[in-house]
Amino acid sequence: MTGIAQSADRPQLTAAVSAMGDLIYQTSKAHKFDISQPQFEGWVLVIAQKYLPADATQPEAEDFVGSLRLEDLALARACAAGHERAWEQFMHRFRELLYDAALGIAKESSQAKDLADSIYADLYGMNERDGQRVSKLSSYTGRGSLEGWLRTVIAQEFINRYRSRKRLVSLEEEEEEGQQFAAADPAPPVATDSRVNTVVDESLKTLDNESRVILSAYYLDGRKLAEIGRMLGFHEATASRKLERITKALRKSIRDGLLKKGMSKRQADEALETDVRDLGVDVRKSLAQERSP
Repeated sequence: MTGIAQSADRPQLTAAVSAMGDLIYQTSKAHKFDISQPQFEGWVLVIAQKYLPADATQPEAEDFVGSLRLEDLALARACAAGHERAWEQFMHRFRELLYDAALGIAKESSQAKDLADSIYADLYGMNERDGQRVSKLSSYTGRGSLEGWLRTVIAQEFINRYRSRKRLVSLEEEEEEGQQFAAADPAPPVATDSRVNTVVDESLKTLDNESRVILSAYYLDGRKLAEIGRMLGFHEATASRKLERITKALRKSIRDGLLKKGMSKRQADEALETDVRDLGVDVRKSLAQERSP
């Protein structure tokens, strides 16, 4: 144990990470990238604090930590920090996968190369913010394989480009037709219990990246399950099963959250039928790629 800083409001999480400190560090092989044990434990603690409920027990926290892809997490965070040996290992493992995944989505070699190259730049951290390099890899939390996470990153980037082109084409068509559009009068807002907005937003933000991409592509972009499966590297039937599992788990999470907020079972069930357009929640933003905790 290394005695990481005690969390005043979540001591059971600190205790869990500390109790598993040596095992966590050895499993992660973080020492290969000059990452210290306290530093790595600190990352794991922050991830646990983000995704575990406030009333999680120490055994539950230990189970959660034990489920993380610790070696992938160490590699991703080392790459995000600019460690050259880590980046070399990353490229050796994932260069071909990234291009193949991009080609599977874009279906055309030059577009696939452009898509993969843009992802490389985001992953490597070509930009800086407040003097710090900004790498998309810092948002990887180890809750699934790094390979699967990379597929969702590529799929999300492709979807973002699709949306951008769609908006651009729509505007160009309107301009060509010479149409003048006045701002439509906004429909009167439907009163929604603030607890519903809060719980829906919290539940969406706990989803992993793959779940976010599947929900966004299917419900917001109207993509077919076969296309979603192709983007993420699995069969249409698997995409269907995943979508069903995600929506079922999301409904349960929202319902449980509403009950904890003081709603009756009847009120919670009625709230689940609320039209998403009536919520005070930016669903598209909540389903965007998760950021580093």
